[in-house]
Amino acid sequence: MKFISTAFLKYNRYNYHCNKGLTLPAKDIRTIEKQASAWFRQRQWKAAAFQTSALKHFIKGYHGLVNAPTGSGKTYSLGIPAILHALHTNPLHASTLNFIWLTPLKALAVEIKDSLQEACNDLGLNWQVAIRNGDTPLNERLRQKKHVPQILITTPESLHLLMASKGYEAVFKHMNCIVIDEWHELLGSKRGVQTELAISRLKAIQPTLSIWGISATIGNLDEAMNVLIPYSDCPKIIIRSEQKKKIKTTTLLPDEIESYPWAGHMGLKLLDKIKPLIKKYKSTLAFTNTRGQAEAWYQAIITHYPQLIGKVALHHGSLDRNTREWVENALHEGKLKLVVCTSSLDLGVDFRPVECVVQIGSPKGVARFLQRAGRSNHQPGKTSNIYFLPTNALELIEIAAIKIAIASESVESKIPVVRAFDVLVQYLVTLAVSDGLKPPQIYGEIAQTHAFNSISEKEWDWCMQFIVNGGDSLKNYPEYRKVEQTAPGLLQVTSRKTAMRHRMQIGTISSDNSLIVKYLNGSRLGNIEEYFITKLNTGDCFTFAGKTLELIRIDGVTAYVKQVQSKKAIIPSWEGGRMSLSTEISGVLRHVLHTLDEQIPMHVELQKLMPLLNLQNTLSIIPDEGELLIEEFKSDEGYHIFCFPFEGRMMNEGMAMLLAYRFSLIKKMSISIAMNDFGFELLSDQEFPDIMTHKDYLFNTTHLEKDLAASTNYSEMAGRKFNDIASISGLIFKGTPDQPIRERHLRANSRLFYEVFKSYDTHNLLLLQAYEEVYYLQLEEVRLRQALRRISMQKIVIKTITRPTPFSLPMMTDRLREFLSNEKIEDRVKKMLQTD
Repeated sequence: MKFISTAFLKYNRYNYHCNKGLTLPAKDIRTIEKQASAWFRQRQWKAAAFQTSALKHFIKGYHGLVNAPTGSGKTYSLGIPAILHALHTNPLHASTLNFIWLTPLKALAVEIKDSLQEACNDLGLNWQVAIRNGDTPLNERLRQKKHVPQILITTPESLHLLMASKGYEAVFKHMNCIVIDEWHELLGSKRGVQTELAISRLKAIQPTLSIWGISATIGNLDEAMNVLIPYSDCPKIIIRSEQKKKIKTTTLLPDEIESYPWAGHMGLKLLDKIKPLIKKYKSTLAFTNTRGQAEAWYQAIITHYPQLIGKVALHHGSLDRNTREWVENALHEGKLKLVVCTSSLDLGVDFRPVECVVQIGSPKGVARFLQRAGRSNHQPGKTSNIYFLPTNALELIEIAAIKIAIASESVESKIPVVRAFDVLVQYLVTLAVSDGLKPPQIYGEIAQTHAFNSISEKEWDWCMQFIVNGGDSLKNYPEYRKVEQTAPGLLQVTSRKTAMRHRMQIGTISSDNSLIVKYLNGSRLGNIEEYFITKLNTGDCFTFAGKTLELIRIDGVTAYVKQVQSKKAIIPSWEGGRMSLSTEISGVLRHVLHTLDEQIPMHVELQKLMPLLNLQNTLSIIPDEGELLIEEFKSDEGYHIFCFPFEGRMMNEGMAMLLAYRFSLIKKMSISIAMNDFGFELLSDQEFPDIMTHKDYLFNTTHLEKDLAASTNYSEMAGRKFNDIASISGLIFKGTPDQPIRERHLRANSRLFYEVFKSYDTHNLLLLQAYEEVYYLQLEEVRLRQALRRISMQKIVIKTITRPTPFSLPMMTDRLREFLSNEKIEDRVKKMLQTD
């Protein structure tokens, strides 16, 4: 069955144009400008130049992106124009939805709602600003359906849920504008694709819809705007704030660098450095990189400083919503001296009492560091105070690199996701669940998005066949025939069961299944990932939600616990805990190391680290810009090769697997690998072939794709990627909220689909997507190819060492930490550091 003619495809691809936003008469423009000026005066504020510019361009029919530092008034730069524009362009503004404010995090919604509601009240408008997300109670959602709010704050997932409702077009047809907040956070993810698709539908419903985004500084701001607003013929602009957020960065240095750990990621040895900050500042946020680290730091603080109990809180995404909201409210009201948190408090929430931020451990990226710094003194013109606490000595190099990158305004780019067919399939079924989809019309819309502007007729037809009959390999199974043709040119979901299941699974955020953690009395503490909790036995203790808990039993999807005192407890671990240095920081870090002798004056962090760097130079070398350092070492474990590309953990892992494979082709041998952000280790019980003899083969880019596939368990990696793809595309059902299907069953089901497609449906777009995600996203083939080309132009310096160096020891200790059990790691490290 063909759903679209070739002629129609070609016509729509090149003739679906953008409509300029509704242009106002000159007198209305002047009126809006006067109203906006009066509002700022009423607040006793002076409008910033970027706010004035946003207003002028908005009411002249532009689309665009506002780029301004945290705490500078970005919300009002678009909120005020959107409100006033709706007043003058929508005759039904008092009884219809005027604009949508889309935010990536539910935690942002309350502050935005308060700000916009105050603005409406100040302007004398009896408008309702409402929130609709996963936390919105059912009775509130039903009320919104009967009485549509004038302004709706929502998430990408909830917006798609609205599109899965009957008659959704009537809700959106009078919309004036959509604002995408924190666009940089959505851009590089499938949630960004979800947002692009939603905008394409809203723009078709309301052709004069204005599209605006808000973004922090990223390396590819122009591309970010063009992904958000892909229509080449419509007027669009980037509005940059002239304000530069002042950031004061202070590093908390260990008293004696010689005794500070060379590896590790907790940093608790510097716990006493936190106490003066808690005393000095009204309120402090201490950011950690993982939830496990946050739990450990919270426990350490209340154990060592019991006088702070009641003034210190914990916040991360696995805690119960009521707990998180209590912490957020207490912060806003200035009741807490310290909150230990993760990225759950990275974005947007306005906690003006917060005067100080502590970053525990390297943030691995400039943008993340700036975002977190901006949480302190969250007001225009105020200086943000951020303290960096290194968890190991070598992180001092990373913070020096981050400070240099900030000074040079070198910020990471976000690479937009394209051709995510799992998201497209989900979206098509969403439209079929509501009022049905008309393939030619929807094709004309999605082919204009950045994510799908390369979609071919064959690929579009495959998507249609997949949702109608399951495609070639599933067409004999009725449960995969989700959509049917109910009228000429109209596809709909007619099964209530299918519609219900689909609505429950709308979204693209994939994570390990979690279990609910409850006390025996039923009080809920939060959620913990299944893979961790199921490893525990009854009676085992673990820390969670700032408490020491004993596991009583697991009943279905609930882990029942009781609180205990003074018992040794396990710190939970969550998947995805190890981050990698960004490309930008890797480049700056290499430059910092390669030019140590030229740095006058030298950064205080490097001055503190000089004894360690001098030891590295004594035992080996610190390579310069044109050198690649390789250290060779013989121990009781076998033969070690340490290679230091300084490319970040993920990239070093890919290069390690590639070199291990190429070594094994030269000589039959078994090789194990370890890695960190500086480099990687290869370990074998046999001596490695001579590197200099084979250097042109080991580091070349010829046959890179083939060798990468062979060097990694490519099929297994693709199978893991396919788990998420199967869930997003609706191939597998994850269960209901009260009866979720266990993770091991979901993995088994998705693996079955993967093996079937791999054997009998090799052109399946979801299968091909899994391969591409492994190759381009996980293995980062483009970045790896660039790194190998750089190395090919460097001089390889091989140093034979008699004991591990400051650069190589951290990789060994990380590996030993995972595998040693009968001997204390401290004792083993001491042995390794002993000279022969």
